Amino acid sequence: MTFKPTKYNLINCADGRRFEDEGWTLADPQSSTPSLVRAEYENKEYNPRTDLEGFYRYADWLPIKRTLEGSCAPVTYKSEKLARELGLNNLYITLSGYYPAIGARMATCSFKETEAYSVCARLPENNDKVLVVASAGNTARAFAKVCSENNIPLLLSIPLDNINALWFKKPLNDCVKIIASPAGSDYFDAIALSDIACKSPRFMAEGGAKNVARRDGMGTTLLSAVEVIGRIPDAYFQAIGSGTGTIAAWENNLRLIEDGRYGTHKMKLYPSQNDPFTIMYDSWKTHSRALVPMTPEEAREAAAIIDAKVLSNRKPPYPIAGGLYDALEDAGGDIFKVTNAELHIWKDKFAQLEGIDIHNAAAVAVASLAQAAAEGIIRPDEVIMLNITGAGEELAKSEGEVFYATPNLVLDPSSKEEEIITQVEYLFK
Repeated sequence: MTFKPTKYNLINCADGRRFEDEGWTLADPQSSTPSLVRAEYENKEYNPRTDLEGFYRYADWLPIKRTLEGSCAPVTYKSEKLARELGLNNLYITLSGYYPAIGARMATCSFKETEAYSVCARLPENNDKVLVVASAGNTARAFAKVCSENNIPLLLSIPLDNINALWFKKPLNDCVKIIASPAGSDYFDAIALSDIACKSPRFMAEGGAKNVARRDGMGTTLLSAVEVIGRIPDAYFQAIGSGTGTIAAWENNLRLIEDGRYGTHKMKLYPSQNDPFTIMYDSWKTHSRALVPMTPEEAREAAAIIDAKVLSNRKPPYPIAGGLYDALEDAGGDIFKVTNAELHIWKDKFAQLEGIDIHNAAAVAVASLAQAAAEGIIRPDEVIMLNITGAGEELAKSEGEVFYATPNLVLDPSSKEEEIITQVEYLFK
């Protein structure tokens, strides 16, 4: 069967200008203000596709040109034991990970697969450039899996200290290459390396939060929840490093309102950060669109302390038009912060109550939900969506051999750009 893409336009979130996607548009070329762009789909109704498998059941609201092999969709179920522990009557867990008992089979155990299967499917089959992705860990693992299995050339940039996140159930295809910033560096250093590589015409930036395919891929978590619940939730909980997943949920909330069959309300957003890496928490608490100052040294120190390493983005899409600040202003809600000790308490409790291990970042979200319930911020009868962004890694690793990737190059982003570009280009000779 030939896949027929959904028609859509792009909207500038700052001024509402509509324009056509030229194939890999990441920003409005006519905009004088930094702004995200949003996909506006011709199909206004949310109807999961019964003719497509896995993640692509949500293809009607994805800006993709094709489908790829090996995808799985997030799984939503109504919690009983965790809900009882927290005194909540309508807690729904949307789980992205490996938990076959409930039908969740994401091999990388992370909701970053929703990004990778969407972004890579936005690429045309005849694309002749190498896709470049910077990551603190889980995103790299997801993109590596998808590109490796679908023979898509990929350059990953990751902090060397996070290299253990690159584990796989089988060795990577040679089309995937890995560069790393040195020991002691952070996610922002990996981004700096990827930016340098993209100065070569052989490479193309994935785009991060600016890529509508990444956000709409992540937004499928809400579509999964609404499909099970039958309505838009009242509140949404998720741990954030960049906040992109929360932005994506808000954007799909707006689309569902336009549909009209699942409610006309905006769910309150409750993202959370791992203390002391709390740049968005600190900014929101001062009600500032601008991010509070954070030096590279402060960021690296805080990133070294937190146990949820993937939540360490010091330049997130918080202030940009259409970003997290605007999402919170529009929908309402708050940002929580969670200590390492708190996340581990709730990581253990979740495993005991729900029967599966979860990532540290997901445990931050569980701990923030516990805070909100204890403080009366959410009511017992509210319909709550808890986005568990990674689960089942211990289970997946126990079921067979695990392969760890190693960097092809370790590069210092402060080195001469010409030398970095030459070395990276040589990887794809």
